[in-house]
Amino acid sequence: MTPKGKIPAMPKILITHNRDLLRNFYSHEAVEQLRAFADVRLNESDDPLAGDRLVEAARDVDIVISDRLVPGTPELFRALPELAVFMRCAVDCRNIDVEAASEAGTLVVGCSSGYNEAVAEAALGLVLMLGRRLHIGDRLYKQGQARQPMVLGRQLAGASIGIIGFGNIGRRIGDLAIAFGMKVRAFDPYLRIVNGCVEQTGFEETLQADFVVCAAYATPETEGMMNREAFAKMRADAYFVNISRGVLVDEDALRDALARGVIAGAGLDVGLGHDEQPSADIAAMPNVVAVPHVAGLTREASDYQAFETVRQIKELMAGKLPKLAFNAHRATRLDRLRSA
Repeated sequence: MTPKGKIPAMPKILITHNRDLLRNFYSHEAVEQLRAFADVRLNESDDPLAGDRLVEAARDVDIVISDRLVPGTPELFRALPELAVFMRCAVDCRNIDVEAASEAGTLVVGCSSGYNEAVAEAALGLVLMLGRRLHIGDRLYKQGQARQPMVLGRQLAGASIGIIGFGNIGRRIGDLAIAFGMKVRAFDPYLRIVNGCVEQTGFEETLQADFVVCAAYATPETEGMMNREAFAKMRADAYFVNISRGVLVDEDALRDALARGVIAGAGLDVGLGHDEQPSADIAAMPNVVAVPHVAGLTREASDYQAFETVRQIKELMAGKLPKLAFNAHRATRLDRLRSA
């Protein structure tokens, strides 16, 4: 154990990201920055760490930097008596038991959203593909159909877009939609929208837009909010886009709405499949454009969060609490990292 009043010369840090996640979500430059002042361990495998493998990998580390797939369970915190900090390199911390971490004295720290631009751009990309039906011609060409009928699309300029959830990503989607000349309406009961180019509307009125984009946070209140009743309130020629979380959508209701023509189509970056990806059967439907949860996957967005973890660890070693700490008042193990 580190003597009280002294910061470890080389704190031990485990980065849980497997090889693929390291390539895409935690840059080599961030790893090298950590190595300048810490003993860094990597997950040298193609598999996510969990259960006994995670406990063994983190056996005597001071800090765990986890990817979004790694659960922070009561069993984990009880099994790691030296663990001072469990840091998530992601915004979504729903699979971390913060109460269990607090009981163990481990600080839980999250990351801020560095992918607002990337996700908003992807949302407008899905809107554009659906409205102009660009995916249909591309699909037919790949199937070998050289001569195709020309398909009438919908121009975005002048069309309406309804944004559910007007947080950082929702606002940026609104900005881009305005640049396209779209009429923007938004539903968010938790804030007052002051943008004069955005009409704040109720849920049902928002659903009446040409394009309905789900950008709300996943909470107990929003879970399953896009259900049969919601899809029935949309227009038959309207498109639904989800770049938020799969749990916001009743997939049976979406599947039925797409199959029966209740709505014209959907653009999906998320769903109830593996790692928040769209479910394969819905993604395969002819009126769906689906991508595998990559809306926020740009080098700029990934670097933002990776370097944020480095900054937050430096703050901890300097005796400062990161702003994104969840349970600072119960993090008794921090005495192992810094002086009193």
